[in-house]
Amino acid sequence: MNSFNGSTVSVELECSRPQDVFSIEIVRHINCTTKSCSGHIIQTDFSSIDVLRFNRTFTWNLTAAAPKAFQIDFTNTGLKQISPSEKCPDRHTYTLQAFQSTGNVAVGKYCRSGTISSAQILKSGSFSVDVPAEQKLQNDKFNVTVGEKIKSLARISLTLPKGISSSELLSPDYPESFPDDDIMEWYFQVPDKHRVDVQFLNLTQPDCVKKEAAVEYHQKGRVTSVLGLMDAQPLQNQGDFLLTLRNCEMERAPADSPGLTFTLKVSITLLSCKVDLSKTEGLSLNISTLAPTPDCVMKINSVKKDNITITSSADLSFEDCFPDNMEVTAKQVIDCSSGKCPDPVSLSVPLLPSCLPAPLSRVTWILRPGRHGTVKLISPTGPLKQSLPGQLCDDSVTIDVAEENGATIGTFCPDGAIQTVQIHTSVSVTWWSSMNAKAPRSAVLNASFENEITERYIFTVFPKRDTPELVATPAWPAGMKAYSTVSWIVSVPPKMEAQLIFTKLSQPKCSNRHTNIRVQRMGSPEEDYSRREDEVANSELTVSESFYLNMSNCLPERGNFSVITKISLQKSKDLLLIKILSVVAALLVIFVMVLVVVCVVIRKKKKKLSHEVSVYNPNGINFLPGYNGPPKTHEDDDAHVYTSIDDTLVYTHLLKKGADIGIYGETYQPFMGHTDSQKPLLSSQKGPPLPNRSPSQDQTLMDQSEDEQPSNLGPRLEPEGGN
Repeated sequence: MNSFNGSTVSVELECSRPQDVFSIEIVRHINCTTKSCSGHIIQTDFSSIDVLRFNRTFTWNLTAAAPKAFQIDFTNTGLKQISPSEKCPDRHTYTLQAFQSTGNVAVGKYCRSGTISSAQILKSGSFSVDVPAEQKLQNDKFNVTVGEKIKSLARISLTLPKGISSSELLSPDYPESFPDDDIMEWYFQVPDKHRVDVQFLNLTQPDCVKKEAAVEYHQKGRVTSVLGLMDAQPLQNQGDFLLTLRNCEMERAPADSPGLTFTLKVSITLLSCKVDLSKTEGLSLNISTLAPTPDCVMKINSVKKDNITITSSADLSFEDCFPDNMEVTAKQVIDCSSGKCPDPVSLSVPLLPSCLPAPLSRVTWILRPGRHGTVKLISPTGPLKQSLPGQLCDDSVTIDVAEENGATIGTFCPDGAIQTVQIHTSVSVTWWSSMNAKAPRSAVLNASFENEITERYIFTVFPKRDTPELVATPAWPAGMKAYSTVSWIVSVPPKMEAQLIFTKLSQPKCSNRHTNIRVQRMGSPEEDYSRREDEVANSELTVSESFYLNMSNCLPERGNFSVITKISLQKSKDLLLIKILSVVAALLVIFVMVLVVVCVVIRKKKKKLSHEVSVYNPNGINFLPGYNGPPKTHEDDDAHVYTSIDDTLVYTHLLKKGADIGIYGETYQPFMGHTDSQKPLLSSQKGPPLPNRSPSQDQTLMDQSEDEQPSNLGPRLEPEGGN
């Protein structure tokens, strides 16, 4: 591994999991003179992955030149003191120690983000940060400078914020006793027009041998106040002050003496708080205590009140009223019954002064449309989701929607699929926030006032492809109001279909009319699904297009009507079938084409392999099958025109047969020459001798010649001298 000075150090550990046995500590040294210090606290971690497997402690040992202290500046981040058993959210725990001749004193354990702005330690001490295994050290820097001349072991400086807040500090070495006969200081920077209340909580008193444990208040231009720890501590309302704690010389026996331990609670409030609501029409503010507290005194325009309601402007003051027991709420009425109101209306969290005793926890808007009008709600930051089992909202921010008379519609929060909500009556919208949540910069909702709708409630839903959406009947699980109706207009993207699953269905026994669950595709004249309370309902349903989901209640005799519907998108099965059939059809076409090609190739091969047979044509043309057309005629080629022909070459077998039966003579006079209408058959040159055949063979050939003569050649010519 690489060390801080650039050298490389190799360590070999002979065990399977050394990180369970060993930890790593990195120590640096910073020395200060009376004028300057040799360096600053710079947080950097090792790049080695092997090192990250171990718990690590980064320590800076610091020394100062007497009589001055060294000072560490935390202004950029701020620190907050915690008890030794607590852990920090970012897993970075800081520790500050003072080195004394009697031993080391733990000044405190801290986390980032707090009111502590700096620390000074006399003579020498250390500052360290502990980081657990697999946690990368955050890069940071704390400046180290020469401090003041102090006589205490340490001085912690705090910068208190404006408004109302509180901080807790612990005695050094807590939960062990404060060091014997020692001094500790806390310096508080207080903003203008604020006052500070100091309380010692969980106090254990030491057994003193000499002197008494005491606390001193030092303020510029004022006399120092010295009080016992059990005394009522004075309110500090004159700016910055220094609180000094002096311990006595304690009795060292018995050994189980608790010594001096305490929790120092510092609360800051405004001397006065001015609130002006006159610029926002219909807005009011209410301030109250969560539990009765006699010490908390609230005044409006110098008049003491148990609860304060502000409708315009007022001067407020609070004494001993702490944020954890205070509630601040706002309410705004937007009445459009006269037809005069802005449209749309932005429902925004009002900006209030920081001097209030607690942050704003709830805002309610009352929306009153005109006669038979409708309130339409849209979230400017994206679709909403309904808080339901399996789809719960984060507790930091929620939106309750109800009718003005208190009838619940539902609880909603961001990151859902509900685009719009329409309610055919006056509406109450309440924004809730936890103590740590910040008020949104944009509007919570946008509201518009529209004409009458056919249902009591209408929701527009655009489900997400990969996330099922749960929607429930208004007032779930209590059940819908009698005779009320609700519709969800669900948009289904192309090539998709919606699967509906009805869960947690509760049906009443109706005394008048019936409950009904209906599903109908947009543009379709017929319903896809319809069930009453006295019919068996399907638990699942698939819809291939955008559709309406409508539910209506009866007048229940007993029980209630409520249901949660799960809407999921999936690829259309019809589309999948079409794709499969298309693929099969394409394969079939390819198969047929290949088959045709194969057949043609095979036919050509067979044609080439067939025997070539000479064909006799009485018109005077001889040609072989397979050639490109017949040979040229005598009009094309005069070389094949003959002047005479020896008939014996053609009719020899006939003459021979005729001779055998006494019809022909020994010789046959050949035809000399030809007319224009006749064509030569063979050349006049003597042909080759006939093969020797038996009479039966000759008769067979004759029969074949007579049977095979084509009909289109005309009647067969008989030789002269025949019958």
